Amino acid sequence: MKKRKARIHRRTNETDITVLLTIDGRGFSKIDTGIGFLDHMLTLFAKHGIFDLEIMAKGDLKVDLHHTNEDVGICLGQAFKKALGQKKGIRRFGYASIPMDDAWVEVAVDIGGRPVLSEYKDASSKINKPQTPDAYTFYDVKEFLRAFVNNLGFNLAFSIKLGDDLHHVVEAMFKALALALDQATQIDQRIKGIPSTKGRL
Repeated sequence: MKKRKARIHRRTNETDITVLLTIDGRGFSKIDTGIGFLDHMLTLFAKHGIFDLEIMAKGDLKVDLHHTNEDVGICLGQAFKKALGQKKGIRRFGYASIPMDDAWVEVAVDIGGRPVLSEYKDASSKINKPQTPDAYTFYDVKEFLRAFVNNLGFNLAFSIKLGDDLHHVVEAMFKALALALDQATQIDQRIKGIPSTKGRL
């Protein structure tokens, strides 16, 4: 099977970002966004999703991390969308439930063309305070995910079952997202054409 790959370059007055993605990869990554915590999350996302992922980003971090954080999410979503093409033969749906020390997170995805980010607020109200060296907050996590969701065009629902340590909760989220997207993007030889009764995604 031909490997599904994409290269995205996005340049604005605020950021300059290049993303190289291979969906059918080996878990290799080279990430440098200038935001240490986000680099860590994307590295483990690639590892556990078995995606090859390279991201080089320069942004106006002297202002704050918002533009870089959001624009990396935009580019990652565009890369997945481009690499998936017409989405023929993909499983489309994915689910994972991941514990990380005191945290436990469930993630479900549907690459159905309709972007929705949904959060079931079991425990997330407890983790809104900055707890990372570069003050990456739970709000920043959701802004990254919203940009990713909107630009790939998929439904992402997550539920934080346990946890109040931001690092552990978010790490569980990214690992679960990686596993769920790996499932959803896999080619199933039993599926002929587009996995939808509508005939398109």
